[in-house]
Amino acid sequence: MTDLRLELAYARGIYAEYYDQMGVHHATSVETAVALLAAMGIEAATEEAARLHLEEGDGVLPWDVVCEAGKAPFVDIGEARWELILEDGEETRGQGVSDLPELPLGIHSLIAELPGGPQRITLLAAPATIPLPERGWGMTVPLYALSEKGIGSYDDLLPLVQSLGAKGAGFVGMNPVHAGFPTDPGLFSPYTPSHRRRLNALYLATDTGRGGKLIDYVKAGPTRLKHLRKSFDRTTPSPAFLAYVASEGPALETFALHQALSEVHGPFWCHWPTEYQDPESEACVAARSELKEEILFWSWLQWKAEVALSELQDEAKASGMAHGIYLDLAVGTHPHGAETWEDREVFAFGASLGAPPDAFSAEGQNWGLAPFNPITLRDRAYAPLAETFARQLRVSGMLRIDHILGFERTFWVPQDAPGSYVAMPRDAMLAVARIEAARAGGIIVGEDLGNIPDGLREALSASGVLGCRVAMFERWNWDDPEFKPSEAYDEAAVASFSTHDLPTWLGWRQGADITARCKAGGIDGAQAVENMAHRTREVAAIDRVLPGADQDALHDFLARTPSRLVAVQAEVILDMIDQQNLPGTTSEYPNWRIRLPGGAGALASHEKLERVAEIMRRNDR
Repeated sequence: MTDLRLELAYARGIYAEYYDQMGVHHATSVETAVALLAAMGIEAATEEAARLHLEEGDGVLPWDVVCEAGKAPFVDIGEARWELILEDGEETRGQGVSDLPELPLGIHSLIAELPGGPQRITLLAAPATIPLPERGWGMTVPLYALSEKGIGSYDDLLPLVQSLGAKGAGFVGMNPVHAGFPTDPGLFSPYTPSHRRRLNALYLATDTGRGGKLIDYVKAGPTRLKHLRKSFDRTTPSPAFLAYVASEGPALETFALHQALSEVHGPFWCHWPTEYQDPESEACVAARSELKEEILFWSWLQWKAEVALSELQDEAKASGMAHGIYLDLAVGTHPHGAETWEDREVFAFGASLGAPPDAFSAEGQNWGLAPFNPITLRDRAYAPLAETFARQLRVSGMLRIDHILGFERTFWVPQDAPGSYVAMPRDAMLAVARIEAARAGGIIVGEDLGNIPDGLREALSASGVLGCRVAMFERWNWDDPEFKPSEAYDEAAVASFSTHDLPTWLGWRQGADITARCKAGGIDGAQAVENMAHRTREVAAIDRVLPGADQDALHDFLARTPSRLVAVQAEVILDMIDQQNLPGTTSEYPNWRIRLPGGAGALASHEKLERVAEIMRRNDR
């Protein structure tokens, strides 16, 4: 007989079992089930507690109904009376499903008087699909690495945007620009943000910083913040800034209060005095008055960052770019940063996002990021997710969703037990993406790499969400390497050779990633020799499908694919060998610290760019 705690876990979307990338079967234990339920806010340490939860149903969540904007929805309510509350607050009443009106684009609420009692229903009125972009190309760059001194800035992108726009490129992509931890400059990974709905102020340009091959965030961060403080005029704030503060309302004040308190108590709210751990506490209410000037400063930084990105997007479009800025959305947020402090209920606590065991990580991965709680997300009608998308798309034309496999299922790792998958409301989340893309006129890209659930890529394609087709992964065979020809690539995709987590073109061909892993202790010498031998076979195999062995041949191959967009990588243009990030490492490798030689200016004027542009033009891009 199945343990009731396991039954409850399965009923709440926790997988009973899964297979990892190596085909190994894993069954979810009672220990894991109890820990993941607790992370969802469901305490079920005993079977009796689990039985009560199963009998009581843990409250009634709204139904999710995905429908097409501009049409009347079908909702299985028979002849029940209902009240419809549109997203803008307009209310309508009626009876029976046939009375339901055509719905405008947005997320609406329906309350139906059913025999069992009132039922909340979330109506996600979305376009059927996001139109695919025309054939085009662009470049991806690490924003932090664009300056020859200090930390790269939004301003460093300007010459690159102008140069690429003049050459026919449609976008410039970069790492996430979410708000980080400016009071602790050692926390600089762009994929471990403090708040995904706020911007990174340390990318605002100042005239100071040191050079060198590697970025020294510990010195550059405080120096930049110091100079930004000098630039802030506390006495006569501009009307535009005051208008921004008024339009952002209490949410901006809450974020700015978090930043001000971080200066006093440290970056993580879990270490703050108890009275400050709740933003609505009496102590925090008092702090809003006591720290008024500091709150204004941190609010000003957000305004400056948004203005900088908005102006950059305007310049990109003016230069001829079809899409302009291409931002990246991190898969999760730091469990004790500004985002979870402001909106705690929507996140799961006591479990971290991660990945099951694979060829690189025999024990699996723990990313140290807080996942959305699917129960609360559904209860809140996906508002936090919608706002997260909207915030990014109001300063960009394209948005990449990191690890979009998390729309189907997310891998949660509890503190003291093995991890397991948790089901996510995929169709509703994709509808939210389509709604926000339609509002902004933007493009959505999903990083669909790794252990891909059945049916996910088909669902993404049907929604018009572009996938990522990475040439080093596009193969018919891995053991005896055989790469796909260009014509076999998917149309609804962005094609590239690599990503920030993978080796560069030259690095891959030389086995630099294998050497780095061996040096970092991830593999031993014997494994490195074996991997190098296999890499030699891989390089020979890819050269058989390329028209040559140089960069031009690579770019010609990518340009000839059916994929609607091609992403050329700055590291390829600059003949870089070292990759920006080596997954599974921390201090063993200089992740997110490697500068581009010559900075943005050298890249913008590089002679290879015109050759790339000509290759793209020849292939109708």
